[in-house]
Amino acid sequence: MPGRYYEEFEVGETIEHAKRRTVSESDNQTFCDMTMNQQPLHLDAEFAEETQFGGRLVNGLYTMSLAVGLSIPDTTDGTIVANLSYDNVEHPNPVFHGDTIYARTTVTDKRETSDGERGIVEMHVETYKVESEGEDTLVCEFDRTALSLKREYAE
Repeated sequence: MPGRYYEEFEVGETIEHAKRRTVSESDNQTFCDMTMNQQPLHLDAEFAEETQFGGRLVNGLYTMSLAVGLSIPDTTDGTIVANLSYDNVEHPNPVFHGDTIYARTTVTDKRETSDGERGIVEMHVETYKVESEGEDTLVCEFDRTALSLKREYAE
C-alpha cells in the first residue's frame, strides 16, 4: 500500500505504525561500520559495562533512521518528493541490543506549495521501546518535514 498524498494528511491525527523491529547486535554493528562511527559505547562491551548504562547502547542515529523506516509505509511511501528536514531530535532513553521498538507519527501542520501542485507536511515522530511491564519507554523523538505529492499531480 502506498503512503498518503498531501490531501490525505489531517493536522492533529496520530498514525500508529504497526511494524516493529527488535534491534540486534548485528544491526548496531553494521550501522556503526557503514557510518564509520567507532564510538566504544556502541561497540566495546568492556568499555560500555563501566559506564552509567552498564552495556553497549544502540547508535541513536540508527534508532532515528529505523523510526523513519517504520513510519514510511503509512506516511510517504511512493508519495514523497523529498524529505526537507529532521529537527528537534531527542534521545531521552537508551536502546539496547534486543529491545523492540515501534513508532507513531502525529501530523502537526501542512500547507500547499506556491504552485499548488504539492504540499509540505510537518510530522512529529515518537519512537518507543516495548517494556515487559508498565508503559513503553520513549527512546527517540523528532520533527520531520516532507514535500508531498498531491494525488492529481502524481503522474
